[in-house]
Amino acid sequence: MKCKRSSDGRKLDHHTLQVMRQQAVKAAREGQPVASIAATFGVNVRTVFGWLAKFAEGGQNALLAKPISGRPPKISADEMRWIAQAVRDNSPQQFKFEFGLWTLSLIGELIKREFNKSLSLASVSRVMKLLGFSAQKPLYQAWQQDAALVRQWEAETYPAIKAQARAEGAMIYFADEAGIRSDYHTGTTWAPVGQTPVVGVTGRRFSFNMISAVSPRGDFRFMIHEGNVTATTFKEFLTRLMVGATKSVFVIVDGHPIHKSKLVRGYVASLDGQLKLFYLPPYSPHLNPDEQVWAHVKRQVSRRLVRNSDDMKKLALGALRRIQKLPELVKSFFRQPECQYAAE
Repeated sequence: MKCKRSSDGRKLDHHTLQVMRQQAVKAAREGQPVASIAATFGVNVRTVFGWLAKFAEGGQNALLAKPISGRPPKISADEMRWIAQAVRDNSPQQFKFEFGLWTLSLIGELIKREFNKSLSLASVSRVMKLLGFSAQKPLYQAWQQDAALVRQWEAETYPAIKAQARAEGAMIYFADEAGIRSDYHTGTTWAPVGQTPVVGVTGRRFSFNMISAVSPRGDFRFMIHEGNVTATTFKEFLTRLMVGATKSVFVIVDGHPIHKSKLVRGYVASLDGQLKLFYLPPYSPHLNPDEQVWAHVKRQVSRRLVRNSDDMKKLALGALRRIQKLPELVKSFFRQPECQYAAE
């Protein structure tokens, strides 16, 4: 029979309490949930939030057996708990903020609005880190996206496709189309200190489109196309994909009309099961590892000097051919958090 661990602070000496407080705060700073820390030390969750509030205000000195006297923490234990829950479980819009991401200034404004307390950005940052939060790049999701369909795709639909491919000895590819333009830019640019750079946009831009397909085992195929990608273009890509194929080929794409066109369906039917198309849930591009290809290519092109359409095409081709020679890079696209469901 297991004994339930319990700690009563009134029965512990000052030194033991001090060590508990220090270890609890250390665990929180390392990202452990407050509920887990409270369970580990056998104390109430509110007690842990109280320790965090003291540390946020007075640092290590506030955790000593005989803490240095001074003003009480600006943020109480209950307020710390409320902040953690508010930021974890809600978006800024739910608190009537227009901006969609939680920034330090926005969290500071929320604290001021809710508790009538003003904190510096440094103090807000310290509080959020103590609560186990960090600044991260978010994943963007279309508002039309059906979360239930996404979960079903990851847990049921794709595993069934994978099992079918294994039974038939088929190759699985994820395919996608993308365009690249001469006025695309990302990252940073050099400029005099104190002068914010302005990126000029010209109407004399040039562009072309690309189609590619990646497989979980590291295979990569692509085609460059000038002009709009149509059903005819997509059929041509599928035709090239089937050249030399000794096994059945499963291609996973989004639900764009060209992928479901009569021309494409007719071509697929003419191959008597050698080629099968499957469709991702609507508005879910993050589920397609091939999206990583285009992000990679565009970064490579945007960092180089592009004078004309030929320059841009040459750079893009170079980037695509390098990907083709690096199966481990292709496999890494499947290891992105949102694509891990499809990794081998």
